[in-house]
Amino acid sequence: MSALDPLPEAKPTGATGMNVEEARIAFGKFVNLMRRRKGLTIEELAKEADLDVSDLLVIEDHIEYTPDPRTIYKLAQTFDVSQQRLMQLAGLVVANDVGFRLEAVRFAARSEAVEKLNVEEASALEAFIGVLSEREPQRSK
Repeated sequence: MSALDPLPEAKPTGATGMNVEEARIAFGKFVNLMRRRKGLTIEELAKEADLDVSDLLVIEDHIEYTPDPRTIYKLAQTFDVSQQRLMQLAGLVVANDVGFRLEAVRFAARSEAVEKLNVEEASALEAFIGVLSEREPQRSK
């Protein structure tokens, strides 16, 4: 088997395996962090990479989305990374390299956003917490 085998129907799992869901989580986080590292909005990245905004939105937020090879190619060019590795990270091909699989899972686990909420986000969250905290009105008997 080569390092770029087509993705089989059964998802690899286990201590050293990475299933499609894990790969796509790591892929979405990678795209999000690379976009933010470049200081781009989703719209700006879409323009720079010649991709649809809707594709980038679902890549970052929906692990069930399967990007097409053109999208991977454009992102690899834009981020200056290996297209083959990005295809593995997107779950389009099996990553037979155990070290790569482990690093991808570690990356996904460590890359959870920890930045503080901005003022608008904090205000919206506080308002929503207030709604969630309201007691239901007492019903008369």
